Amino acid sequence: MAKPIPTLAIVGHPNAGKSSVVATLTENDRIAIDKRAGTTTRSDIYPVVIDGRTVLRFIDTPGFQNPTDILEWFQHHPEEGDLASAFLAEHGDDRLFSHDCALLKPIAEGAGIILVVDGSKRIKEKDRTEMELLRLTGRPRMAILNNLTANDKHMAAWQDALNKSFNSVREFNAHRATYAERIALLNALKAIDQRWEPMLQETMRAFQHDWDRRIDHSVNTIFDLLRHALAYKVVKIVKVNELSSDEEREAIRKRLTDSLQDGLRKLEQQAQAEIRGHFKHHVWNVPPGSLLVQDLFSEEVESHLGLNRHQTVLASAAAGAATGGAIDLGIGGLAFGTGTLIGAGVGGVLGVLGTSQLAKMDIQRTLGVERFTLGPVSNPRFPFILLDRIILYCARAMNWAHGRQAADEAAPNRVPDPTPAKKQGFTEALTAEEHRVMAKYFAAVRKGKDSSHEARVREIIQNILHGLSTDRIDSRADL
Repeated sequence: MAKPIPTLAIVGHPNAGKSSVVATLTENDRIAIDKRAGTTTRSDIYPVVIDGRTVLRFIDTPGFQNPTDILEWFQHHPEEGDLASAFLAEHGDDRLFSHDCALLKPIAEGAGIILVVDGSKRIKEKDRTEMELLRLTGRPRMAILNNLTANDKHMAAWQDALNKSFNSVREFNAHRATYAERIALLNALKAIDQRWEPMLQETMRAFQHDWDRRIDHSVNTIFDLLRHALAYKVVKIVKVNELSSDEEREAIRKRLTDSLQDGLRKLEQQAQAEIRGHFKHHVWNVPPGSLLVQDLFSEEVESHLGLNRHQTVLASAAAGAATGGAIDLGIGGLAFGTGTLIGAGVGGVLGVLGTSQLAKMDIQRTLGVERFTLGPVSNPRFPFILLDRIILYCARAMNWAHGRQAADEAAPNRVPDPTPAKKQGFTEALTAEEHRVMAKYFAAVRKGKDSSHEARVREIIQNILHGLSTDRIDSRADL
């Protein structure tokens, strides 16, 4: 016998944000969301599928059209044991109640109720009518205060009114909810009816397993990005007799630099697309001032992400000592060999990730041709900058609500979409030991070698991503 699937009917009057709530809870940003009232005109089923199995089902219903008439009918038929089913039996073919019957049908079939109200607006008599008729259905029910603005002066009144008719009342902004808030809401469904608890416990285990797997997939994507980016190089072969001046060689160097940077940009874009896929995003709005849309090699990105200068020197020294090679700090070709003590003053010459600092040019002349090779990247800060930005991208993908399809709401943000106002990265906050381990791993990847530090670096990145989904995003999250 198949196990019952928890089913919730999302109800409320038109334009209260029902579709946004469904989109966020089901991670389905293809659900039509419109600011005009009455966008939803029929009941649509949106399953949550994990590993090919439906673990939860939401039904987006039309708004109430005739709540006063329905409530009066309920009050005049107290003898009916199941008011929703009885109303459908009598009015199911009545066109006047077509929307209302579409709303009541899943409730009559046993669905729990989630009433969505706009907490930024004052309570009207129609709202109180809807609360009462839903109470009379006798179904397990939760109310969601979906406040999409910064106006909270009516929230206390809503709380008082809803507490009288609902088993549970939750504040939930469907446009701004983080992953942790979404899971907290789903977990709270267990409180609306004790009989639902076993079903929902299994559902929550499935959610946790799926989320852990997504983080693992994201870590794999990040490692693929780092491995390909740090080993990336571009080559140009030119006949010697075609090179008549230093200007021509400089032009080749310029073209190779552009090609190297373009290749690294494409690798990052491919990784970003994978991250969006891991977290089921099809709609992706990023403000033009965000660090996530600044050019990877811009001064804004370089100055706000990655390690600081002192940390870079120490981490690079550790990497050089471990690999037995020179440490190229990207300062005019100067290299520091194994065992060299680098003073704090040297850090001051590290600046913007400019053309000459990104990678070394190697020129070899054989059999009448010159082979120009640029790369792989030798700048020690670059991998930390690249890692910071893909982690920020993950943080946004993990916590960007699927019900939010525009960026014009007035409510405060809690989703990473950093602007260049201050240091925004994650790697700078890691310990010195973690910096050294990562620098050693990056040095090995540049040389195309396996690294014994990969497992530790993977653990560090996993811990960062898990932390982003279990806590509210901090001040780095302001849009």
